[in-house]
Amino acid sequence: MSRTLLTIIDYGMGNLHSVAKALEHVAPNTQIEVTSDKHRIAEADHILLPGVGAIRDCMAEIRRQGVDTVVAEAVNSGKPFLGICVGMQALMAHSHENNGVDCLGHFDGEVRRFSTTATDERGLALKVPHMGWNTVDLQIDHPLLQGINSGDRFYFVHSYYVEAHPEYTAASCTYDATFAAMIYRDNLFATQFHPEKSFPAGLTLLKNFVDWDGRR
Repeated sequence: MSRTLLTIIDYGMGNLHSVAKALEHVAPNTQIEVTSDKHRIAEADHILLPGVGAIRDCMAEIRRQGVDTVVAEAVNSGKPFLGICVGMQALMAHSHENNGVDCLGHFDGEVRRFSTTATDERGLALKVPHMGWNTVDLQIDHPLLQGINSGDRFYFVHSYYVEAHPEYTAASCTYDATFAAMIYRDNLFATQFHPEKSFPAGLTLLKNFVDWDGRR
């Protein structure tokens, strides 16, 4: 019997191997591949889109390599699909980063920058990027959130955030603004934080993703 195949889309922008190692840890019986091969991605049972860096560079590579088509086909297939960090932002309609960049449009929403003049409750300046551990507030029940509680901590590194809209926000977080820490729709799920760096809750989410059938 063949093993479940999970592909991590390699378009040159992401912590690919750290994500792969985390998945191998939580799902030793799953075949994990980091690949740019469109045929292997199409054959996969689960698909993951990572991303780090500037959205302009990420979207340029996504379009140059035809990853936009790969993602659209994956979304339409109904297979479980997970975006991480900039991989989540790339799923939105538009980002204000780099003077404005159109993204993939699988979610109708905007990506905005944290204010550089914001302060915390003690009046101290909030540093941008938002980097380090922060708590999330769950908004829904979802298979990927089994074993995860409101108030659990995850590891963030980002200067831009997805506006929190109730229709697709699975969990929110507050740092200057209240933003979407996780988003969802049908077979799509995405996180602003890095689950591979967010032990133990992040590894729980990755294990849930491997076990997910793409339905709620």
